[in-house]
Amino acid sequence: MITIAITYRNRDQRIVENCLDSLKNQSNLAFKVVLIDYGSEESYAFSLNKLMVDYPFVELISCPVRKQLWNKSRAINIALKQCASDYFFVGDIDMIFHKDFIEKLEQFKNKDEVTYFQVGFLDQEESKKNKAFNEYKINHFSGKEATGMTLYATTVLKSINGYNEFYHGWGAEDTDVHIRLQNKKVKVNFYKDDIYMLHQWHPKAYRTKSSLEPFHSQLERINYQYIRQIQKTNIIDANTPFNWGMLPLNLDYFNLNKPDYDFLITNEKNDIQAFLSGTILNLKDVVVHVKIVNHLLYKSLKNEVKRVMGKKHYQFLSFNTINDAILLTIISSLRNQPYEYEYSKLEQTINLKIKL
Repeated sequence: MITIAITYRNRDQRIVENCLDSLKNQSNLAFKVVLIDYGSEESYAFSLNKLMVDYPFVELISCPVRKQLWNKSRAINIALKQCASDYFFVGDIDMIFHKDFIEKLEQFKNKDEVTYFQVGFLDQEESKKNKAFNEYKINHFSGKEATGMTLYATTVLKSINGYNEFYHGWGAEDTDVHIRLQNKKVKVNFYKDDIYMLHQWHPKAYRTKSSLEPFHSQLERINYQYIRQIQKTNIIDANTPFNWGMLPLNLDYFNLNKPDYDFLITNEKNDIQAFLSGTILNLKDVVVHVKIVNHLLYKSLKNEVKRVMGKKHYQFLSFNTINDAILLTIISSLRNQPYEYEYSKLEQTINLKIKL
């Protein structure tokens, strides 16, 4: 038996139906699907739940993490942690699968090797069409560097603590797991003889000026540097000393609305440093709500004159700097804690609720 793990957040219903229909119509039905909705907006989550009636072979896991950074690794690990089948395939909700895809996976079952697959990409117009798999016109193909779509022996993937949950945002987690497996002397194969998956086009999601969604401006660069260090140090096990694949609990997120402590702090440098270096790392078993606003003297002429004259003055941090510092603290030290985060660029405010 093969478990197919598919992660999801805020995808168009047509894309989801195309993906699940292609799995529903497989020539070999010896598989199960675990679909992890990792923090979709309410409208998307509602539509997805309603859709599941048509796909009884799919187990849906809904995670109440809408106001968190995207963490594909954790979503995958949630499915991996509960996986009882011998093999585990990491898929993608954007895929259309060839009807013999599962049959092809059966050929690559190997306790000592993992295999990842080349993907054909459809353009925007082709993705709108409803065709037989082999009739689609492929725009371009993924290369060896595109390390998703991988079949693992479940015990092997679990032996390295699954996917590395340090990676937030998009990218790098697939390459990281391949590197760590190779460090463990597991052979990683790239299959490109035939195409068994087609990637449906979808618009890229960009954070608008009015958005409150969490966004770290340097995450891609941080992830890139981190993966280089993984290569250099020959690390095998991820997520130490964290517990990996933790399933977010609805009750924990409900309790975020009942904080034990409320803090109102400003963008004054010492105020931020005291909170990040002291308060947030030392409180335990409590819920904290912090709102960050501009200091009354931020951009004041009097304070600027004191700074120019070398006199004692207030030092302030930009909200982009504060935002990145808070999110990096969560990623590096507090990523398993239930939290909700909103950053308004327009209002220059940050709201964080977190169970410590």
